[in-house]
Amino acid sequence: MRSSFRSTTCAAAVLAFGTFGAMAQDEPVSVTIGWTPPDITGVFKTATDFFEKSAAEANKHGFDVEIIARSPATHTAFADQVGIIEDFIQRRVDVIAISPSEVEVIKPVLGKAAEAGIPVIIVNLLEPIPGATVASYIGFDNMLAAKVTAYALLDYFGGPGVLGSGRTVEVAPDQYLDLAFWENLYKDLPEDEKAAIKARGTIIEGVAGGFFSTARLNGFNEVLAQFPGVEVVGNPCAADWNREKGIRCAEDFLQANPQLDFIWAASNEMGLGAMIASEAAGRLETAGTTPTVGDASVAVFTNDVTPESVDRIAEGKMIAETTHGFADWGWFGTAFAVQLACGEAPAATFDIRPRIAYQANARLFYPDPVLPVINWDEIKANCKKEG
Repeated sequence: MRSSFRSTTCAAAVLAFGTFGAMAQDEPVSVTIGWTPPDITGVFKTATDFFEKSAAEANKHGFDVEIIARSPATHTAFADQVGIIEDFIQRRVDVIAISPSEVEVIKPVLGKAAEAGIPVIIVNLLEPIPGATVASYIGFDNMLAAKVTAYALLDYFGGPGVLGSGRTVEVAPDQYLDLAFWENLYKDLPEDEKAAIKARGTIIEGVAGGFFSTARLNGFNEVLAQFPGVEVVGNPCAADWNREKGIRCAEDFLQANPQLDFIWAASNEMGLGAMIASEAAGRLETAGTTPTVGDASVAVFTNDVTPESVDRIAEGKMIAETTHGFADWGWFGTAFAVQLACGEAPAATFDIRPRIAYQANARLFYPDPVLPVINWDEIKANCKKEG
């Protein structure tokens, strides 16, 4: 496998494939995939690693897949990501895969890719982009993913579930604690259990007013609004999905609130920042202890799940985090791109199905996530692309 990554300013299902005319099995099929995430931090590094792992598997079965991975330096360098996509178009890569910094920013350049006849895969998103030609969406519903985290927070602070001091629910070790699980558990919750849920906390959001940040805020707040015993103090602090900015937001919250029970950060990098700040202040609450309300200790909840954050969850330094399936992004991203280059039509949407990671199940996610086997031999046999 050939791959490169540089900055410019940087398992539940098996794939089903169509049937097309076979080509010679001994002739490598060259496929170049241009992949641009919005930055090179943990979550997108993880996705990139699995784009490359999937390409390595393809190359064992008669392909010569190259991943050209480039990103802007930060989530807010919007014009740089557009420039990267334009460069991919000029290079005539076979397929472009994009995790957009912001949806509206990339819409014009998606039109240029369509005019050039280059198929596009969007990851980190399921909602169709109006007016855009996109071959496949791989991702999750950002609003629903934040709801999952909100329910885990309710669980920790007195509700039923697997985390805190409320009613314990027995679950299988590999059970998906997804939104359906939580909504079923909290449906028609008795008033005494509802009243037992009490906490006071703050929120660190991504890019203020942006699509992804707004969706996650809306989902989180929609769940908490049903539980008057949970109070969110102050306005969300925008940290632009950045760890250092997340540290600064958390420091400000901790200084302003001598009594705080939780911080929810809407992404992994910001959540790790909140953990670092809380630990430095001597106020980090760890898993495995009895949840406390009304004192100085702070429980950290977040969204994403990467190898680094799984380590912190396993250590008990973060209470719970909703996975967004970054390994799946890359694993299926390469497979779908190769299908497109071969003249096949992959799934129009692939839902990652967000679910909660916590100390007891953390190792289901990393370092060895369970991913389905991709039938590369069948893709090769049916591939229409030459050499």
